[in-house]
Amino acid sequence: MRFKQPSVLPGFNLSLGYTLFYLSIIVLLPLSALLIKTSALSWSHFWQIISEPRVVASYKLTFGASFLAALINLVTGLLVAWVLVRYQFFGKRFVDALVDLPFALPTAVAGIALATIYAPNGWIGQYLEPFGLKIAFTPIGIVIALTFVTLPFVVRTVQPVLQDLEHELEEAACSLGASRWQIFYKVIFPTILPALLTGFALAFARAIGEYGSVIFIAGNMPFISEITPLMIISKLEQYDYLGATAIAVVMLVVSFAMLLLINGLQWWTAKRLGRVK
Repeated sequence: MRFKQPSVLPGFNLSLGYTLFYLSIIVLLPLSALLIKTSALSWSHFWQIISEPRVVASYKLTFGASFLAALINLVTGLLVAWVLVRYQFFGKRFVDALVDLPFALPTAVAGIALATIYAPNGWIGQYLEPFGLKIAFTPIGIVIALTFVTLPFVVRTVQPVLQDLEHELEEAACSLGASRWQIFYKVIFPTILPALLTGFALAFARAIGEYGSVIFIAGNMPFISEITPLMIISKLEQYDYLGATAIAVVMLVVSFAMLLLINGLQWWTAKRLGRVK
């Protein structure tokens, strides 16, 4: 005779119904409204909106800066996670908590702080200005802001994998005469590679839709430092709702593609670790 395992939550039908209802209200309904609104456009009009030179320039800046910021964090995030896992030092808990600061800090506050620091008269910008180096109100400032916001995604994705890494494998490789670089490249790196790629994809997806921390340091100059989320806001302020939804659909498609990629990387990670067959 089979017995059902007791559950602390309500029955399956009630829980599933509430889950679907909640997701429909919070996620599916707004996305459906966006697609329905965009369907009022003809394909030629839709293409005309999303292929405007100013909009295309914002795509290049948004995706290019997001990719570069995620790539920077791919390296720096690995280094930070490595230090937090492999070394003991004074203030380690403080540094570990500091990694999550971009999650807790309002993005607008981060943008204002970065603009203040890197402005021509800022704490750091005033020393770079005599050399002709401008950070704030340029694409470089956008990359810095996105790097700041997306750092925790890589660190928190790689850190638990490094913690669970079996040291016996490194010891065995060392006993066989492998150098430190060979141990890292042939033993450690293949294990953390799926987590690194997942963290990179999460950071890239987060950076694409970032607005608050970028708007204050970007300068918002057309064809130079104007990001795609700002284009959407600008069209909304001009009551061009169809134009805003058309650009938003492009961002939505990219976000869904990144979501599929992230889920694929997570499945690959689980498969490599032997958690799925």
